[in-house]
Amino acid sequence: MSGVDLLLEKSGLHPRNQHRGQYNFDQLLETSPELAHFVKLNAYHNASIDFANPQAVKALNRALLLQFYGIHDWDIPAGYLCPPIPGRADYLHHVADLLALGGNIPTGEQVRALDVGVGANVIYPLIGQRMYGWRFVGSDIDATALANARRIVKSNALDAVIELRLQVSPVHIFKGIIGEGETFDLSLCNPPFHASIDEASAGSRRKWHNLGRGGAVAPRLNFGGQGAELYCEGGEQVFIRRMIQESVQFAPQCRWFTTLVSKAASLPCIYRALKQAGVADMKTIDMTQGQKRSRIVAWTFVEASSSQDRLGLVVSTP
Repeated sequence: MSGVDLLLEKSGLHPRNQHRGQYNFDQLLETSPELAHFVKLNAYHNASIDFANPQAVKALNRALLLQFYGIHDWDIPAGYLCPPIPGRADYLHHVADLLALGGNIPTGEQVRALDVGVGANVIYPLIGQRMYGWRFVGSDIDATALANARRIVKSNALDAVIELRLQVSPVHIFKGIIGEGETFDLSLCNPPFHASIDEASAGSRRKWHNLGRGGAVAPRLNFGGQGAELYCEGGEQVFIRRMIQESVQFAPQCRWFTTLVSKAASLPCIYRALKQAGVADMKTIDMTQGQKRSRIVAWTFVEASSSQDRLGLVVSTP
């Protein structure tokens, strides 16, 4: 099986994820004819795109957002992170389960979510609002990314339900973003996974090889990414540990704090930090997309057995 086909094999996705199975390019082309420029038959004579081509990946994202979520005019500046839609939708479905009571997912604008590092693509708020009707606040330290995100939000008339805020301090995550007395049902984060630009480049070379390109150096990042989107000093362990430490200050203001964790090796450090923070509960949610393995770590300071969440619903541990 080729690297492309591995990306198309998505049987491990959440049961509610609309992107399970292979992409239906006939349907996508009906709503997004411009995608035809990038669609070709692969070695198995199935319609596909070149996932090593960043323009093709962006065109596919644009088509998926339009067909499944009714999002128009989606685009990102050159070089910015172009996330895979199925995986981002999966994160949202899994954290929705954290809020579910008696099997019912809370929907509507009374549910508020914070997306830490919303990026130029504003993917989580767009998909989360369309799927569940939630309200979002998205934060980022990159003013250029936020400007593009605002353009997308305004173009889709979502200004009233998606608010974007600039984080002026690169060392803070929640401070300066969560206002006094402001509450959220959950926070999401796709942290910078790598510890340096060299580590990020090595990851790109591995992806390039998996896509069947071979060679020592990948000439481009198919999913893109600016510096702060890809790496920070110390990598995801340091970033998430800092997030956990800062979450203590905002414990009463957010029901569930969550983050993606790319590397299983990061988990022991994260678990120690959560124990030191004195969380009331923590969960690790495994996610699979083809051969890609990742997980969500979620924590709360609210005792499940005796408390009500801000939606007024009794929360109990399964």
